Order: sequence, then structure tokens, then C-alpha cells
Amino acid sequence: MLHLIVPFFIATAITLFVIHSARTHGHLSADTDLSGPQKFHSTPVPRVGGLGMYLALLALASLVWFKGGADARLGFLLLLCGFPAFAAGLIEDLTKAVSPAKRLLATAVSGALAFWLLEAQITRTDIPGLDWIVATTLGSLVATVFTVAGVANSVNIIDGFNGLSSMCVSLMLMTFGFVAFQVGDVELALWALAGVGAILGFFVWNFPAGLIFLGDGGAYFLGFFMAEIGILLIARHPQVSPLFPLMVCIYPVFETLFSVYRRRFIRAAPSGQPDGIHLHSLIYRRLMRWAVGARDARAMTRRNSMTAPYLWMLCVSSLAPALLFWDSTPMLLVCMLLFGVTYVALYWRIVRFKTPRWMVFRGDVMGAQATSVAAKAADKPE
Repeated sequence: MLHLIVPFFIATAITLFVIHSARTHGHLSADTDLSGPQKFHSTPVPRVGGLGMYLALLALASLVWFKGGADARLGFLLLLCGFPAFAAGLIEDLTKAVSPAKRLLATAVSGALAFWLLEAQITRTDIPGLDWIVATTLGSLVATVFTVAGVANSVNIIDGFNGLSSMCVSLMLMTFGFVAFQVGDVELALWALAGVGAILGFFVWNFPAGLIFLGDGGAYFLGFFMAEIGILLIARHPQVSPLFPLMVCIYPVFETLFSVYRRRFIRAAPSGQPDGIHLHSLIYRRLMRWAVGARDARAMTRRNSMTAPYLWMLCVSSLAPALLFWDSTPMLLVCMLLFGVTYVALYWRIVRFKTPRWMVFRGDVMGAQATSVAAKAADKPE
């Protein structure tokens, strides 16, 4: 329980300090752009939530080392390798001047460091042809770095609403931790649990009120941390299917791939250009009907926080089969295909205003007067 409780309380305390000291650093750390296509908050909010999590894990690794724990080395190496990804994102959070390409490059450097220092290497895929490529050192390095950078970027892409990406990553890490425990890798299970503790320390301030945001530093580091836990799991244990980590991360990964396809081939726009029609954005705009048109801070915060649970359920829909079939590549492949079909079908129903009625939220959470106003606004096109 040490690995869960210590990072939780340290992350909680550091994050609270960051929130209360925002007046002194808000001109650097706050997200003041309220007009972008993916902006759903009404006041400037600090976006350096990753700082508390990184420092909490560092404190835990130091404590474990002081107590003579053998797993301290893994913790320190994970933090060392993940530092370039975290630092690039944090600098972007403070300066708003680090391009997506540079952040991806820094994350790739983190993946390469872990490849050599942690031996977190993808050497098998159970896919004919690709296995021959990753059997070579160069092929394995390219596949590993590409995977780590891709997963980190995908976590950043789904980081759009209070509690969305942080809870999803927590659930994914718990899934990795459970399977690690099943195969007897207590060290890996403990650090997966440590990641959950650090995230929850941030989560209590981020959801539902949105007092602090994860930021690019937090999103890229969490994506790196999660990817490395998954890669280490299949690198250490041949009985775990190499598709298991992909099944666990399929929601953010598929969201990223579908977004690239949608922008490049449907809208003929640059794949890196931000837009407001991700699945989570559509759920916010079209399923939270009770607050359509409302612009006051209280309504926007409630509408924001009530969006994430829809995507948590989508995330769980991929984690359940991953837990059931973690050692079966054919079954995991079938489950991934089913997830992709389900995602696309749900997306197109929502984007074409054919959302199932049971999914639309019309609850009276704002009081009778606000509900009356929202009902009138809901009858008008957005």
C-alpha cells in the first residue's frame, strides 16, 4: 500500500499548493486561451498538474531506496527516461512555445532511453512479417520509439475534459498492474499502482471542479509511463500477448488514428491541426442538452465534468476484454476490431444528430430556472 498511498498524498499536497499559489505564477502556468476549438473552461486555470505527479513518484522512489527496496531502481529509471517528455511538455505549458513536433521528438528520446536503460523493447508482435522486423535491434528500436511517442501523444489528445485522460490512464495502469501481479511481476505491479496513486492525487483537484489541468507535461509523461509499463510487461513475460498493451490503450490510440484519418481524408486539413469534433467534444456539445447555450462558469463546469464518464465507460469496454484475454492474441485482435467498429458507429451517429435518446442527458442539475432556460436553448441550433 506504500506505493499507492505515498504518491497519492504527496501529489495531492503539491497540486493543492500549485492551485493556491496560482496568483504568483498564473501569468506563466495558466491556460488563458478560452477561445480555441478544444477549450471548454470559462476562467484561466493552471495547466501544470503533471508537476505534482512527477515529484510524487520521485519522492516515492527516494523513499523506497532509503528503505532498501529493490524496486527503487525501476522507479528512478522510469523517471529519468521520462524526464525529456515531461520537461518538453512542462516548458510548453509555461511558455506556449514548444511545437508538437518538438514535444514528440522529446518523447521519442524518452522511449529510446528506456529502450537501452530499461530494456523496454518490443521484440515480438505475433503479426507475420512484423515479427521479422522487430527481431532486429534497429527494427525493435524504431517500433518501440514509435509506440511510446504515439501512446504519449494519444493521451494528450484525449486530455480535453476534467478527469477524462487522468481516470482513463488510472484504469489502464490498474489493468497492467493486475496482469503483472498475475504473472508474478510484483515490481512492475507496484509501480503501476504508484502511477495510479500519483494520478488520483491530481484527480481530486481536477474532477469535477477543474481547479487545475493536466497540461502537456502531465499528459506526455503519463502516456510515456503507461506505455513503458505495458512494454516491460510483454518484454519480461512471453506468456502475455504482445497485443495486450495495445488493447488496453486502444481508446486513445484509436481516437488518434481516427482523428488523423478524419482530418486528412475527409476534411483535407493538416493532421496536426486542432479541431473541436473529437468524440469527447461531440459528447460535450450534443449529449449534455440541459446546458446547451449556457455560458456561465457554473453551467460550463458541470457540463464539462459530466462529459468524462461517457468516455470512461468507453475505456472500460476495452479493458474488460483485455483482462479476459490477456494471453490470447487472436481474441485480442477480434476485440480490437469490434472496438473500432463500435467507436466509428457511435461517432457517426452523434455527428449526424442521430444519438440514441438514452445517451442524451437532460437532468435537472441546475435548478428549475436554469433547466427552463436550457430547454429553450436546446430547441435552437448551436
